Amino acid sequence: MTSAFIEIRDIRKDYGPITAVKDVTLDIKKGEFMTFLGPSGSGKSTTLYMLAGFEHPTAGDIRVDGASLLDTPSHKRNIGMVFQRYTLFPHLTVGENVAFPLRIRRMPKAEVERKVKEALRLVRLEGFEDRKPALMSGGQQQRVALARALIYDPPVLLMDEPLSALDKKLREEIQFEIRRIHRETGVTILYVTHDQEEALRLSDRIAVFSHGRIDQIGSGQTLYAEPATRFVAGFIGDSNFVDADVVEVQGSSARLRLQGGVEVAGVPLHGASKGSRGALLLRPERIELRKGSGDGRHLNGTIRDMTFLGNNTDILVDLSEGGSVSVRLPFGHPLLHDLGPMAAVDILFDPAGAHVFET
Repeated sequence: MTSAFIEIRDIRKDYGPITAVKDVTLDIKKGEFMTFLGPSGSGKSTTLYMLAGFEHPTAGDIRVDGASLLDTPSHKRNIGMVFQRYTLFPHLTVGENVAFPLRIRRMPKAEVERKVKEALRLVRLEGFEDRKPALMSGGQQQRVALARALIYDPPVLLMDEPLSALDKKLREEIQFEIRRIHRETGVTILYVTHDQEEALRLSDRIAVFSHGRIDQIGSGQTLYAEPATRFVAGFIGDSNFVDADVVEVQGSSARLRLQGGVEVAGVPLHGASKGSRGALLLRPERIELRKGSGDGRHLNGTIRDMTFLGNNTDILVDLSEGGSVSVRLPFGHPLLHDLGPMAAVDILFDPAGAHVFET
């Protein structure tokens, strides 16, 4: 017996000769916040729409609480949905918009009024019942849409890029509210976004989509620290990739030869074999700099640019034999007083905290 509340099994979606989703399988626990993350065209929204019933899979099955949804029309799936566009009725008040799902279910008026007040309290819009959507900010309108999606207590809430139209500060505020609402209600949420930072803020787990498939599933910490593919490594967090030759393989790690003949051992290996060409992943905040020594034991280069960003400074280093890497130093780092553009530097890193992928 599976403990999964939602089971997606070998789902595929074809549009003529084009396959948008390829054999996606995923288990989601009851009460989990699961995010589908990926670039445009990766299949994440199509997968969500198949769960909602707006698209029918070419193959595979979707089950909620043990029962297949494939023969159930979308309006009978008892699933809440929040879109990028708020889809509020402009001629109705906030209270009437939120009450709409209950009124079409013919719920008694007194019960409708009680639940509308509860839903608006949940999204912190008490007292807005009589306001028209046009007189509200974008963030407030999205909260109304969220209240409407939750008012009939659906066991599953689907959210498709719901915050992409908002500015950064407002988006972060609503992210906090969504997380709070998830904790208070315990609803199972499937959330679609192309914004990696948003996925990391909100999710219990993240499924990273690429070309219609899931490359990796895990917590934000796992995806960042232990990426399974080069795509995940490049999509989650900021990344540098440096060309490397795989000189020797020892179990799950490798000895690499980098430009200038520099060798490093003990680098976690992902798919590359001895004698192959690889790409070494270096995270900007895990690189150390020191004044150039010219000893030939480290990568070296010249600082091209330094950008102050408040909590940290991003430093762009041109490598001596081609390419560049970005380095991130925290505010107040002592080296920031000694370095500047055109300074020669050595690049140091812990091999165990790096990764090499096959190219």
